Parts: sequence; C-alpha cells; structure tokens
Amino acid sequence: MDIKNINTTIQMISEEHFDIRTITMGISLLDCIGANGEETAAKIYKKIIDKAGKLVETANQLERDFSVPIVNKRISVTPISLLAGNCNYDGLLKIAHSLDQAAADVHVDFVGGYSALIQKGTTPSEKMLIDSLPEVLSTTDLLMSSINVASTKAGINLNAIRKMGTTIKRISEVDPLGNAKLVVFANAVEDNPFMAGAFHGVSEDDVVINVGVSGPGVVKRALETVKGAPIDVVAEKIKTTAFKITRIGQLIGSLAAQKLNVPFGIVDLSLAPTPARGDSVAEVLEEIGLEQVGTHGTTAALMLLNDAVKKGGVMASQRVGGLSGAFIPVSEDAGMIDSAVAGILTISKLEAMTAVCSVGLDMIAIAGDTPATTIAAMIADEAAIGVQNNKTTAVRVIPVPGKKVGDEIDFGGLLGRAPIMPMIERSSADFINRGGHIPAPIHSFKN
Repeated sequence: MDIKNINTTIQMISEEHFDIRTITMGISLLDCIGANGEETAAKIYKKIIDKAGKLVETANQLERDFSVPIVNKRISVTPISLLAGNCNYDGLLKIAHSLDQAAADVHVDFVGGYSALIQKGTTPSEKMLIDSLPEVLSTTDLLMSSINVASTKAGINLNAIRKMGTTIKRISEVDPLGNAKLVVFANAVEDNPFMAGAFHGVSEDDVVINVGVSGPGVVKRALETVKGAPIDVVAEKIKTTAFKITRIGQLIGSLAAQKLNVPFGIVDLSLAPTPARGDSVAEVLEEIGLEQVGTHGTTAALMLLNDAVKKGGVMASQRVGGLSGAFIPVSEDAGMIDSAVAGILTISKLEAMTAVCSVGLDMIAIAGDTPATTIAAMIADEAAIGVQNNKTTAVRVIPVPGKKVGDEIDFGGLLGRAPIMPMIERSSADFINRGGHIPAPIHSFKN
C-alpha cells in the first residue's frame, strides 16, 4: 500500500466514519446434535468455546495493528431448528441459553442463528422454535433470530407469515425490544455477517470468517467532490470508493482467517448506517441530489447507489457475498429518522425502496395496537418483492405497546430512535387468514 493509499485510509477512518462493521465467525453445529436438548446444548457450548475462543483477541490485535476500527465481533451458527429434532420445549430453551452463554464467555457482541427456514413447509421443531421466540428473545442478551418464509424457488409460505405476524405481536407484549433481535426473510443468504439475520448455511465450511464493511460517510465525502456532475460520474465515484473500502475489508478478513487458521469466507460491503451524523445512507442519497430522502427520485437514487456499491465490491474481491449494497433501517440512520419525523418518508415509500436495496423494511416502529394480520401483510408484501425479483428482502418491525402515531421510541445505542410510523388503516385480515402457499413465480422454473 503506497503513501497515497495510506493517507486516504487514515482520512476515511478519522473523518468519514469508515469502519469494519463486523468480523463474524460462522460455525457449523451439525456435529453437535445429541440425544436430547441438554446434550445438544452442552456440545454447542463446547464447540463455540473451542472455535471462537480467540476471535475477539484476534480482532482486537488487528484493530491495533492497522488502526482500523472493528466495531463488532460476532458469531453465526447453523439454523437451530435443524438441530432440534430430538428436543422438547425445555431442551430447546437450554440450547438457546447455551448459545447466549457461550457468546458471553467468548466476549462477542452477538450470536445469530436461532433460525428456521420454512419457505415451503414447517416441521414440528421449526414450529416449536417459533413458539419459543417470545420467551427466548426476552430472556437472552446476545441471541439473534431469523425466519425465512419465502424464496423464489419455493414461493411464499402464507401460513408461516400469518404465524410470524402473531409471534411478533406476542414478542412485543413481553419485550418490545425483542423484535429488534428478529428478522423475517425472503431469499435469506447463508453467508450474511450482519445481525439480526446472520446464520451459518449448511453449504458452508465447518468454520469460516466473514467480514462486513461499512462506509456511508466515506461515500458521502467522495460525492461532495463531484457536485453538479452528470449522474454517470456519480456512479463511477461510488464504484471506485466502494472498491477502496472493500480492499481494506479483504485485507482484514484474510488476516483474521489466517491467524485463526480457518477459511476466509466473504466481504459483505453493505452501507450500514448508524445514528451518528455523517454516517447515514439517507445523507448519501441527498448528496446525489434529493432535498430529503423519501421524495420523488429516491428509489432511482437508491438503485444507482446499490448497483455501484456492488460493482465496486466485486472489482475489489473475489469473495464478495452476504447482502452487499445499502441498508435503509429507519431508527439506525439519522437522515431516515429526520425524514420519517417530517412525514416525507412513509412505509409505502420504504417498501418501494426495498425493491432496489439490499434488504427491506428495517427497524420500523409502529403502534402497539397494530393488528397481527397487518404485520403479516407487511411481511407478505416484502416477500413478494423478494420472490418476484429474485433478491433478498426482509422485515424487522417493532410494535410498541402504548405508543401511537406521533410518539417516538428511543432504543439506545446503535439501534437509535424512531418515530411511530402510520399504517394504512384498512384490514388485510381476510387475505392473511386464507393461509396456504403462494406459488413460486414462473421464472423460478429453470431446470
């Protein structure tokens, strides 16, 4: 790395909020299945301690060596529903608490993978895992959950979506912040290092290191140098900036994998914002030319941003994966919060934006009395966008008991704060209560 690149990297870190958002160790737990939940839980704990015991120490050393902030150290594991066939409910709870304790004992920030893949149907262990979510998410500290309810190949499991609407309501009644630890997916990916949706896919290595890099502030600063330039110049500037960011992620991830003696997986270049000013995807979109995110043109600007980020990342690494693009979580992005409070950014506009961004309706606070069928319908809409467009979409929605439109909730820390956003006040209950399965689209048949 020459002096010019070194100076550029120092500026990105010190002035533009660049960081390695996460180093995530994926661990397969398929060899931990025991005769019952208690035995499985014990094996899970031992394997996580054995494999991830030096993860945080290694990441901290790399942080010191390269002066690159590594914000989170995380673990993702095999979807737990795949391990729970021999468990009763109490055994499944033991597994959940074993995961949480292991994560605490190796000092990571989160562990993801309390998950189920039910895009086509639901087994008894998967149903039990979903039923356990209100209790599990309210009694663990570091455990994250994801449920995949649709895929382009399988279609949309409306029965599962209806159940998730009810489950999200139940969670909110126990602990509203529990829903910040749960995401409902269509087309979930196996190598996502970001929470709450990370899990370790069954096609992955036994243990692998994945890296998530983020730098909306870096992109915004770069775009300030091309004010008034044609839009193709904007796209090129984003692409070259994404290239530089990804190269740093590739370096840190490769070294971490080497030091831990495990394979290097992927770099996920997702522009993941924080509530800090200057670290906002909304501000990037406004730098492209929008007066405020949510106005007409927002979807087009987001498509440009997402595509250029992916192209720059692919140029920089042979191992780009995960979600790689732009995240638009409302509560975690200062510009998104401002626009939502002003009434410019609505849920309908966010839904349109999810057709071209990396994920979906993320960290959206709604009134606590929102019907479960309305929540389920939101999930169904996002699943439809994902399935039809062969992309990942998701919903992380937070009903807040006692709150109504115009109120606000402060989640604290990186989760930020969010206004209670208005919903369309017409029922979707008859549609959701039909149940059944929405068939896969015609373009899914490729064999």
